[in-house]
Parts: sequence; structure tokens; C-alpha cells
Amino acid sequence: MPLRARSAAARLILAGLVLVPLLAAAREIPAPAEHVDADGPYVFMTSKGHQAQWVCNDHVVERDLPARGAGTVVLPECGYPHPLTVAAPQLASTAQYPATPRIVAVSDIHGQYGLLVKLLRAHHVMDNDDHWSLGSATLVVAGDVFDRGPQVTEAFWLLYSLQQQAAAAGGAVHFVLGNHETMVLYDDLRYVNPKYLKSAQLLGRSYPALYGADSVIGQWLRTRPVMLQIGDTLFLHGGIAPQNLDLVRGLDATNTLYQASVGLPKDQVKAAPDTARLFDGKTSPIWFRGYFDGQMATDQVDALLKNLDLKRIVVGHTSMPHVSSFHGGRIIAIDSSIKNGENGELLFIEDGAVSRGLLDGSRVPLAEGKMGLED
Repeated sequence: MPLRARSAAARLILAGLVLVPLLAAAREIPAPAEHVDADGPYVFMTSKGHQAQWVCNDHVVERDLPARGAGTVVLPECGYPHPLTVAAPQLASTAQYPATPRIVAVSDIHGQYGLLVKLLRAHHVMDNDDHWSLGSATLVVAGDVFDRGPQVTEAFWLLYSLQQQAAAAGGAVHFVLGNHETMVLYDDLRYVNPKYLKSAQLLGRSYPALYGADSVIGQWLRTRPVMLQIGDTLFLHGGIAPQNLDLVRGLDATNTLYQASVGLPKDQVKAAPDTARLFDGKTSPIWFRGYFDGQMATDQVDALLKNLDLKRIVVGHTSMPHVSSFHGGRIIAIDSSIKNGENGELLFIEDGAVSRGLLDGSRVPLAEGKMGLED
């Protein structure tokens, strides 16, 4: 090929490489759905207690719930199928805990409530009535309940309820914020299921306002951590870039800064000196993918973990066909593509031994990860 032709071809390839991310960035907010069969409840705090709202067959149902005793009970209308107890507003708690004998972890649910229920029942995390049945064990959810799928509301209420039930049984449920939680709450709605834009119209609020600070789930989200350490394992949605080791060393301060930033305008948090790197789309803890795309070799990952005195880092965000081990088990990827609505897996860490739980209830070794990315 003549030099001029090769140069022209190179320019075309380069233009294509530039155009693809530009097209991805230009993704538009979807149009609202024409119909909502069932959604809710959305529960808001009022001066007299709570108000619950549902959308049932395009009809808005409202119920005022005066405060009584320790919690407010919300009986189902449509959407989430179980009665739930609204507890007092939660305070942000520490995100550093001692080692525990049994941890189960999952991530990137993305509105696939039915698949989540099937997976948790199959491994007796909860019983067939969707009540916590894992005793003193710990469940970690590494972010991204929002967006894509059709049952976001139900998934949030299930995790909220399991957290209460686990605490009563001596166990724990930890929810770690993902990039899609921050995106929705700062009004980036490109990946929202059209159903929810229709619900917001019918309820007379913007979609982020359905999770405002005056809502029960919105308040709950604003007190969740971005990074969680249990023993020698760090859980987070994206990952820790080498330049961000100080964010882990000051874990509580980092979580506090994230929590104070949730729901602030996107441009503000991305520009402010104290929060810009927390929301950076490539290197921040909620976005980093460098363990899987060749940015970091295994010796670099090993040095990072030794520097932080960790045995492993468990992350979601980067979709895999299976719960997978990378860099000699130092990194475990738990986004098992539940978002596709077809399959999903759990990670088990039991007295330091790791395995993955399949949808049929069986347990097998972790898959060996293959380098490469999927959004």
C-alpha cells in the first residue's frame, strides 16, 4: 500500500477510535415508557410520619403513615410484594470491621430483582419468604442496583429489609455505593429504565427526587460507604488506582466525603478540588478498571495490596461471565453480568477459602479471569 494510502487508512482508524467513545458519551436519556404496571413504594419522611406512594397500572396510590413506635410498617399495594418496616433514619457507620468467618458478596444487580431473589434463595441467604436465613454471616453488595433493569425499587427494598433482619440475627448486610448510584442521584439518567421515567412523571417528581434526602431509600443511600474493609479484604465497586492509596488509608474520611457529595450536581462534584478525583470517570474508586485492561501488571497489584496490608480486593463494575480471580487471587471480580437478566453468581469467602455460588445452588471454584473489558 502506498504511503499516502496507509496514512489515510491510519487517519480513518484513528477517527473511528475517537468517534466510538464520543458516540457512547452522547447516549441520550430514554423516552418515558407509555405504561407502568407496578412500581413502589416510594416512602417519604413527613412532619407527621411517612407517606408511601405507588404506581399501580398507571394509577397513583398514596398512603399517609403516622409514626408509631420504633418503626413504620408499609403494607404492599403493588411493586415490592412484602410488608416492610421503615426504621429510624440511619447514621453513617464505620466501614472497617474485623474478619468474619463467612462472607457472601454480589454486585451489579441493575434492577434484576427476580434473578437476585432466585440466587439468594438458592444459596439460603434468605428463605422462600425472602427472610434472612444466613444467621451471623455477612452479605456485601458492591453497588449498582440502579439502572437498566425493570425492578430497581424492589431490589432496594429487599436489601433494606434484609439489612434489618440480618442485624437482628447477629449478621450484617452492607451496601457499597456504585457509579450508577452516584449517576442517578446527580441526574445522569442515560441508563434509567424508561419505566421509572414514567413513574416519576405520574408521581410529579424528577426521578432523582424520588430518591431525595427526604425519602427513606434516598437517606439510606446517603449513609452507605463507597469502600468497606472486612479483615484483610477490601470491597468496593470499581477499584483502587495506584495514585489513590491515601483514599484507603483514610477510609472513613473518604466515605464521609462521598456521602456528603451524593446528590450534589455532577459538574460541581467533578470540578471541586476535594471531590474531583472521587468522581473521575477513569481513576476513581467507583470507576477504575485498571486491574483488567492491562494498566496494572500482577507485580504492581501485589505491591499495591502489600502497601495497604490487604490480602485481596473484591470489585464489581467490570462485567464478567463468572465470578473470577485475577492476578493470582489478589483481585476478585464479582460483576457476573446479572444485568443481562439471564444468569448470576455469588462470591463466598469462608474462613479465607473462596468459591462461587451458581444459580442452581451449587458451589464451584472461582473462574480464572481473562484480561479484557465489558461495559
